[in-house]
Amino acid sequence: MEQLEAELQQDPENPLKQYELARIYIDHHRNTEALELLDRCIKVRRRDPEALYARAVTNLSMGSYRKAACDLMKTIVLDPGLIQAYKHLGFVQFTLGKEEAALKTLKKAIEIDPDYAETYCVLGDAYLDLGEYEQAREAFEKALDLEPDNPEPHSKIAMYYLARGDMKGLKREYELLKKLDATLAEQIGSLFF
Repeated sequence: MEQLEAELQQDPENPLKQYELARIYIDHHRNTEALELLDRCIKVRRRDPEALYARAVTNLSMGSYRKAACDLMKTIVLDPGLIQAYKHLGFVQFTLGKEEAALKTLKKAIEIDPDYAETYCVLGDAYLDLGEYEQAREAFEKALDLEPDNPEPHSKIAMYYLARGDMKGLKREYELLKKLDATLAEQIGSLFF
């Protein structure tokens, strides 16, 4: 990081170095500094989907959902195959209470890549929020089928079981999560067991 910071001091308007250093800042949770660099980078490279996506993710982590959504929509226009942008946009739409828009975005993502488990997790969340429990369960189970060792789909199906009042199912997922992600299991366990 220090080397890249020094290189950027020598060439402060280099958008590639700005982007590289911003990515490192994001990894180190230095979001304000990352955002500043990404803003400078995008000012020069307005049609750079990677920089727009990075800025969207940074804004998401800072709670600026509307700004993130704008960058995610631009990213999708510039790079329609960047499936993570659809997943994040669906999450933002869902978070902002636009469940129907989220469903549309997430279904489009599944058309593009039907094997990306994380999309099914967000899709299941949207269905769960809408009270469409069968569709939520199906989405979470599809994520589990795709990535049975990924703790995220297990935590999502655990929340499904909780929403349905199925404490046996919740306990079963809790036991699985203890092996996959002890910290996540502890969070669930401290709340419900």
